[in-house]
Amino acid sequence: MLHPDRLFPVDPGTRTLARALYETVASAPIISPHGHTDPRWWGENPAFSDPAALFVTPDHYLTRMLTSQGVPFEALGIGAGAETDPRTIWRTFAEHYHLFRGTPSRLWVDHALSEVFGVTQRLSPETADVAYDAIAEKLALPEFRPRALYDRLGIEVIATTDSALDDLEQHRKAQASGWTGRVVPTYRPDAVTDPDVPGFVQNLDRLGELTGCDTGTWQGYLDAHRARRAFFAEMGATATDHGHATPRTADLPRAEAEALYDRLRAGRAAPGDAELFRAQMLTEMARMSAEDGLVMQIHSGSSRSHSDAVRARYGTDRGFDIPIPVSFTEALRPMLNAVGLTPGLQIILYTLDESTYSRELAPLAGVWPCLLLGPPWWFQDSYEGMTRFRQIATETAGFHNLAGFNDDTRALCSIPARHDVARRVDCAFLAGLVTTHRLEEDEAFEVLPLLTGDLARRAFRL
Repeated sequence: MLHPDRLFPVDPGTRTLARALYETVASAPIISPHGHTDPRWWGENPAFSDPAALFVTPDHYLTRMLTSQGVPFEALGIGAGAETDPRTIWRTFAEHYHLFRGTPSRLWVDHALSEVFGVTQRLSPETADVAYDAIAEKLALPEFRPRALYDRLGIEVIATTDSALDDLEQHRKAQASGWTGRVVPTYRPDAVTDPDVPGFVQNLDRLGELTGCDTGTWQGYLDAHRARRAFFAEMGATATDHGHATPRTADLPRAEAEALYDRLRAGRAAPGDAELFRAQMLTEMARMSAEDGLVMQIHSGSSRSHSDAVRARYGTDRGFDIPIPVSFTEALRPMLNAVGLTPGLQIILYTLDESTYSRELAPLAGVWPCLLLGPPWWFQDSYEGMTRFRQIATETAGFHNLAGFNDDTRALCSIPARHDVARRVDCAFLAGLVTTHRLEEDEAFEVLPLLTGDLARRAFRL
């Protein structure tokens, strides 16, 4: 299913060089500094129950395509009254596998089926049961439990994304188990920084209970964040993550920030208060990162849960997050003017609005010392998206103002596939620079390890 020269240039000379570059990093350790794997996998190391639960049900890349073609969530094992037979769910997936032709999901699934589970026939209605049985047989073996897969897939470090209110018990279990794999948490405070999150006020109460800080006051609320960040750092965290629809920041005078918080805390929010508070909290989080050294990630440009009905019935992360246009230059100005020149501060920017790469993000990362440009995310996490990113971002920001690659996934078996795609794209890009005489060949071999892992190690302080 996997051609050895997939994603390499067609020109023979450039392809030969791309192939030679790739051979030097094909088996390099995987650095996975941002993602959404289940911490329970690492804390309890449970066996995966079945192929459908591993591949289909949790993967919004797959469910969104199937949903777009009329496959109900229930047929994929999601929601009340959902199908409970995993083989039936898998057969439904196989019957619709042709929908993924030409998509990155097809590359990822084929790679996982072939390289991880030894399935050599393309998935189809005719091969569905053979593939299911081959995967299920392996999932029953100890070497296919999460920790063993971590080791076998060549992962050096992996980060989870955890709520500010999480007790990190699963991380504690993993650390106490004697297993040598490195799994670190990431501080995601959206539940207590976004007033539009359901239960926001109750979440503030819980934050106070966890920290012993008085979250009834603005100062107590900030102190509570500092306490939680310190706890996450003690558990190995090196970064925070902020999923705001827009990158707007603010730097209000203290009295105005206190008044804003008090209105939200009391349920008396005025129009625009929620967005202003999110903007203020990005600046406050940047200030705290300047203090404690945690790397700050900002993910912007997504309209989350575009279908209210799907969110209400099936929950979040069901594929209904849609890109929206955003602008960074003026939005980030208050935060950057407040702390952007602080030595040691590190902020990684991501967007789903790739029109901002050349217009705003690459120029911003190309001058502000605190900014790094994150890799293509979600809808650009593809051969075409990665290629456009390299072409647009590198010419202005260079290589060293980038944060390397991360897979940003909750699908464990697709992690090596995603990194393999990124490595092949980078090899093709570097080979093109050499054959068009914009880079010397020895420089290409020097740059490649940076793109493969060293930039991510540096960006995330791993």
